Amino acid sequence: MENTPPDMNNEIIKPIIELLQMNFFIPSYQRGYRWTKRQVDDLLDDISKFNPQNNDEWYCLQPLVVKEKNKENNEWEVIDGQQRLTTIFLIIHYINQRWVGADSKEREPIIKYQTRDDNDHDSYQFLKDIKVEDNKDVKINDENIDYHYISSAYKAINDWANKNKDIINKNDFQSYFKHRAKVIWYETGAKDGRDIFSRINRGKIPLTNAELIKALFLNSSNFKTKNAAENSIDEDQINLKKLKEEQIRLKQLQIATEWDIMETELNNNEFWLFINKEKNNLETRIEYLFELIVGKSDGADNEYFTFRKFSEDFKGNTVKTIEDKWKEIKRCFQTLKYWFEDRELYHKIGFLITLDEDIKNLTEQSLERDKLSFKSFIDSEIKNKFTKIKIDELVYGDGNIKKILLLHNILTMLKYDKDNSRFPFNRYKNQEWEIEHIHAVATEMPELEQDQKDWLDYVKDYISETETDLIGRMDNYSKEKFEPLYKEILEYLKKEGKHEDINDLSNLALLDDKTNRGYQNAFFRFKRETIIEKEKKGVFIPICTRNVFMKYYSHEIDQMILWGEEDRKCYLDNIKEVLREYLPQENNQ
Repeated sequence: MENTPPDMNNEIIKPIIELLQMNFFIPSYQRGYRWTKRQVDDLLDDISKFNPQNNDEWYCLQPLVVKEKNKENNEWEVIDGQQRLTTIFLIIHYINQRWVGADSKEREPIIKYQTRDDNDHDSYQFLKDIKVEDNKDVKINDENIDYHYISSAYKAINDWANKNKDIINKNDFQSYFKHRAKVIWYETGAKDGRDIFSRINRGKIPLTNAELIKALFLNSSNFKTKNAAENSIDEDQINLKKLKEEQIRLKQLQIATEWDIMETELNNNEFWLFINKEKNNLETRIEYLFELIVGKSDGADNEYFTFRKFSEDFKGNTVKTIEDKWKEIKRCFQTLKYWFEDRELYHKIGFLITLDEDIKNLTEQSLERDKLSFKSFIDSEIKNKFTKIKIDELVYGDGNIKKILLLHNILTMLKYDKDNSRFPFNRYKNQEWEIEHIHAVATEMPELEQDQKDWLDYVKDYISETETDLIGRMDNYSKEKFEPLYKEILEYLKKEGKHEDINDLSNLALLDDKTNRGYQNAFFRFKRETIIEKEKKGVFIPICTRNVFMKYYSHEIDQMILWGEEDRKCYLDNIKEVLREYLPQENNQ
């Protein structure tokens, strides 16, 4: 396998029946057995549902990493995989105890746990002695934590067997488990197993779904074909059988090259964060494609779920299988790449993915439809996000505001088709976003004389005409007397309940949380200057937020220090116009 350290040999596929002839040692650096009932049930359910159609098919268990300990005794130190190895032993032990006669019993491997072997404990003897009491139940052993989990797992096996005795053929189950269930067997020549164990747990040995799936595609044995009868009418089978080693090598090279190209593309964060709602820190990004194809497991033991799903398709060992699965992977990747490169789909699908749309459904729809039909489908999906929304009734705190402002920004960027600009989903998803009031009534006290005069003009609309004395002092502005007047006005606004910010959509914009926290209730002009400085330093400011503070939407600009009623009206009109196609009809009246 690529990137495998030199002290790790290539994997071997071993059926369970071969493991039964071996002996195993679980060193103290490993944690104890901790599988739960759910994990045991998942394994037994999978085996019972396994339905091979021919002798070449097999069920793949997760890898087992070992180091030879004693060649004469065929004893192996288990570096990784002791959880499933112990469970395998328990299942074989149960089969021997409950389902077969004395003549049909399989040899049970010796498994010794270093942490549980001393003068008072014999771990292998404990495993041998575990049983179903009175043919009914299993007694939980609480002598130590490992024995508790092991006996609980054995109880889970018994419970599962009793529950499923009428729906499985025991002989088939036994045969499948012993002969068709196989592990990926890794041998290491390292002197110290602790080092390998540590490296596995630090992720230095790439036993990932992606690496294991790659091994399936590049393993020469998988290019073999089934024996075809001489009079077979399946010319494809006959031709595949005649493939020469050079042709196989070229096919492997093609797959490896295309694999690397896809990996490189997926490592482009602009592309990666377009197709992901969040950062999605997969060990190998190409695994995202596999998850889209086979789905994700919700089970407890889902570490190698995608690999196991792919391995099921490789059990026939035909080149056609390899080519078909590889085409499926490439088709999935090319679909995502097409979305990324098509400017309209990039913006609209990017919006849907940001709102956690099911991307697997989108890929399936894309493959089933022509381009025009698919784009119509995407538009309908966006419309579905805004059903029954009335823009004029939205107020600060409504969860719909953020997605409306986001779509406003995205579609605004999409409208600029001449410069081919694109909304930067990668930058957007790397920041936290808040809904910010563009202009606050109760701002911090302005310091500059002109700002003070403009603030007085702004709040005058909130002062009752009966307050002639207060209005008179506001008209006779004096910088020396502004501070006490400012405090008096704030008290008045608070008393009259007019100190609250304007909370409708016309006074709200999208801003990153750091910038938002930085200026809080600052004066509009100060906010504007802050936005400009942030953008100069490379901080991402959404285009519509920037347009607001540049007063891009305002028809008449007589001043740049306040966000007034006319400014708000023009801004709201623009939101309605840009989102017209996706909003309910009543918003456009």
